[in-house]
Amino acid sequence: MWTWFWQRFRKAKPGEIWWAEVPYEDGPGSKVRPCLILRPRWSGYDVLKITSQDQSDRRDHIEIGTRSWDRNATKNSYLDLTDPIRVREKAVDNRAGALDAPTWTKVRRLHRG
Repeated sequence: MWTWFWQRFRKAKPGEIWWAEVPYEDGPGSKVRPCLILRPRWSGYDVLKITSQDQSDRRDHIEIGTRSWDRNATKNSYLDLTDPIRVREKAVDNRAGALDAPTWTKVRRLHRG
């Protein structure tokens, strides 16, 4: 029963893009940035970071459409496919949209578990 309740009332769902406060990898502090919700965890979510910086030369990033979830965007963004980051549930603040189905299928294959 608790599992059903917990899954039903979580605000973010896998495959959705949310703005979240993400800790820096190399030191203290954090930054609010768009993230892809990968999976829920007991006290938060595993997410993949999204950046507007050009990462087209990297194999561990894929280009994703941005206009569907950020109307002010003038270019596509890049989804970082490296290790997921764990964020607290309260750090996930504002739903931006969802990843398109073919890209979400590809991401799920890469990040099972």
